[in-house]
Amino acid sequence: MATVSTTSLQTADEPGASHVPIVAGQPHRFRAFLATIASNRKAAIGVILLLIFGIVALIGPWVAPYDPGQVGAAFDLTPSWSHWLGTNQLGEDVFSQLLAGARPTIVYSVLAGLIATVISCFLGLTAGYLRGLVDDALSLVINVFLIIPTLPLLIVVAAYANALNLRGGYIQTLVIAFTAWPWGARVLRSQMLSLREKDFVLASRVSGDSTFRTIWDEILPNMISLVVANFIGATLYALLFGVALQYLGLTDESQVSWGSMLYWAENGDALLLGMWTWFIPVGLCIALFGTGLAFTNYAIDEFTNPRLRTQKVRRRSGATSVLAVATPAMLREGDDAVVA
Repeated sequence: MATVSTTSLQTADEPGASHVPIVAGQPHRFRAFLATIASNRKAAIGVILLLIFGIVALIGPWVAPYDPGQVGAAFDLTPSWSHWLGTNQLGEDVFSQLLAGARPTIVYSVLAGLIATVISCFLGLTAGYLRGLVDDALSLVINVFLIIPTLPLLIVVAAYANALNLRGGYIQTLVIAFTAWPWGARVLRSQMLSLREKDFVLASRVSGDSTFRTIWDEILPNMISLVVANFIGATLYALLFGVALQYLGLTDESQVSWGSMLYWAENGDALLLGMWTWFIPVGLCIALFGTGLAFTNYAIDEFTNPRLRTQKVRRRSGATSVLAVATPAMLREGDDAVVA
């Protein structure tokens, strides 16, 4: 890891000397990202939560103590050593369902977020770069999708999918991704309108680079923070709306997932019977996974946004030394980069 030293320079904060960190060497970006996480409590919590849920989604069905779909003879059991969260109205072990339901819930949410991000990048960047008639047409499409009521549209589309016997998880993913992209496309288009007039973009055009190469190689790397934030937001959107559709019974209820667990808990009158283990652990997992996504966004923002790093340095300006994190621009400039 690169060494960090401080030098005393004249600033307005203190008439004497202040400390401006100097980063020597050229550390790997991944190490810089880890340093950002280590120095940000919210980011560390977010990454830890995502890692935990990722591991649960990976090994959950294998470590579940019971078959999550196995109907037992003991109905509506309260928590015990045999069944940590009790059983539901069908005699199925709730804890096993909680572990097994993590995989489809998380996988479908991430997949929907990825599809929505790809769509928003393609339409937003294309509209902002080409301008003219193309921009007008794509902006019209984006604005139309922005004003469409999301949940009613999802309910209608999901209901028609059910009528056509299209009840798989991937159909749900496509339906949600179909409505999750317009906000990201609008933001990326606005940023593209600003970046397309920069000198490095003009130089790429003069050198004869194609439109695709200019967008992909020159502009997109400068928008990574927005793209990742768009992906995280779309994934969180897909998680919440996916669970909502499952809770309303508009998907395949036979597939064990967090949303279907809430559906069966509602049908079994879990709230009226006081069987809190049917729905509170599921709701807590959904909330914690969403919190992990939101907190991870803090780390990404700080790693890619120079203003946030500058504010962090100013807050610590009274200390004798400051932890500096190398920015992507600093890593390209070479050794001995100075954090301003």
